[in-house]
Amino acid sequence: MSKKILFIVGSLRKGSFNHQMAQVAEKALAGKAEVSYLDYSQVPLMNQDFELPTPAAVAKARDAVLAADAIWIFSPVYNWSIPGVVKNLLDWLSRALDLSDTTSASALHEKFVTVSSVANGTSPDEVFKEYSRLLPFIRMQVVEPFTGAPVNPEAWGTGELVLSEEKTAALATQAEALLAAIQ
Repeated sequence: MSKKILFIVGSLRKGSFNHQMAQVAEKALAGKAEVSYLDYSQVPLMNQDFELPTPAAVAKARDAVLAADAIWIFSPVYNWSIPGVVKNLLDWLSRALDLSDTTSASALHEKFVTVSSVANGTSPDEVFKEYSRLLPFIRMQVVEPFTGAPVNPEAWGTGELVLSEEKTAALATQAEALLAAIQ
């Protein structure tokens, strides 16, 4: 039975550099795991007033997470932190499935997770620190190493991310670590 890894790309921009990095990681997982990408573009802003009934886009995202063996987040760095769209998604997904017991399991509960980041001119270390604090708090099992890469300067004109051989190899190592965790 093939393992299922759900990719969450932290930029909703079409052709984003983090989506391009995810495609490189997907190649590293070819033949080893089934990869799918979460479309969470319709998830509303978190608001407990609208929690019940569960918004359709939230229910769809929860179902995708519950069906996955692991999550791989590809995150840009927004002002040295987690992009708001990803934080909002994680806020929804970290809510208890049974709201009558808010300490009960969420869709993310004990789910394996790893993070990679393409960052513009800055190190992704700051966003990795944010994820390293947040993910265990929402009861996820963090799998390291994380992989960070810079945007190659010409990408701003061409729209094409070019990863070094070193970064491509780091993504392959990260993929193997995630696969080992879910075995």
